[in-house]
Amino acid sequence: MAERLREKLNILADAAKYDVSCSSSGSDRKNTKGGLGNGHQSGICHTYTEDGRCVSLLKILLTNHCIFDCAYCVSRRSNDIERAAFTVDEVVELTMNFYRRNYIEGLFLSSGIFKNADFTMERLLRVVKKLRLEENYNGYIHLKTIPGASDELITAAGLYADRMSINLEMPTETGLKLLAPEKSHQDVIKPLAFVKNQIIQFKEEKKLIKSVPKFVPAGQSTQMVVGATAETDKEIMYTAANFYKNFSLKRVYYSGYIPISNDSRMPILGTQPPLLRENRLYQTDWLMRFYGFDVRELLNDGNPHLDTDIDPKLSWALRNMQNFPVDINTADYQMILRVPGIGVGSAQKIVQARKFGKLYIHQLKKIGIAYNRAKHFISCADSPYQLKDYQSHQIKDFILAESQSKYLKTPPNQLLLF
Repeated sequence: MAERLREKLNILADAAKYDVSCSSSGSDRKNTKGGLGNGHQSGICHTYTEDGRCVSLLKILLTNHCIFDCAYCVSRRSNDIERAAFTVDEVVELTMNFYRRNYIEGLFLSSGIFKNADFTMERLLRVVKKLRLEENYNGYIHLKTIPGASDELITAAGLYADRMSINLEMPTETGLKLLAPEKSHQDVIKPLAFVKNQIIQFKEEKKLIKSVPKFVPAGQSTQMVVGATAETDKEIMYTAANFYKNFSLKRVYYSGYIPISNDSRMPILGTQPPLLRENRLYQTDWLMRFYGFDVRELLNDGNPHLDTDIDPKLSWALRNMQNFPVDINTADYQMILRVPGIGVGSAQKIVQARKFGKLYIHQLKKIGIAYNRAKHFISCADSPYQLKDYQSHQIKDFILAESQSKYLKTPPNQLLLF
């Protein structure tokens, strides 16, 4: 690899790390003599497919030049950083060389906005088009939609990308105007709605004409920065719920604000982003998407913030003790899902297993539920526990004591458990 290309890769891969809508490992582990593999900074990150496979992606910006001056962004035009820009051919060359060497299985390509939205989007389009048509590349491509780009360019890009995303940035318009007065949520809403409608249209046409190409087959996603402005958890998750409903998003990503600016509008934080809060938001998102919870059950005017010491599912259960205990042998699937300590897989196994007879404690443990939590909220064939004997705050204390306060001691990125 040419030295100048390597320099560009270091600059533009580092700038891309702040976009979490492609889940990154964040590793800087170097290879050693006799070792195998290299997790050193090279623009390679990891994301996960729906079936749980880990996929390595080349994650880079086309350029970190930008016409905007967003206070929270490292690539803002007023920031004194080293700038670089790939050519279309350089991105194609890097992708193909990394792919042939089995370093990566796909590409995540974003960009700062230079000159204008269409100028930038047209170059992103040229990259993915050349990869597909000239290099015959059939790997995964996640492409960023540039706010303000024309419908024609977005449509053309969607024919070559697997997934497209556009960042909402701040959860509310007020927060966005404070830190990025040149932007508005409408700039994001318009392309999100357009891509959603195009996906539907292409699918309908596919039913009639088999030769109709796929359009953004992996759907679209967005990202919000958490902690840079004063929104409550309620405001953040209500925005997420609204975007899931109106734009059929595959994912909303929550990025804990990383202090990268001395701007007086920014909060004063330590050197670490609010990872525990970020994790609680992801847990809430999971409950909305996979557990049948309405966001208003989890967060409302009386409960605008998520608890830090316990997960949102346990918090909801403790506030709604009238719904418990749940009889594992008779309750429906949706109610079993609401029991702390029982996940989707375990709930499905319970429903299947009880067809053959009543379930006992030892069987529930074999199924894999977190019994030390669940026992406070369930009854089964041999339950010795009487929920009515305890108040919600006592049950909370029992759970924290039995788990040795793992909610506080376990690193936040390992807490996404129910």
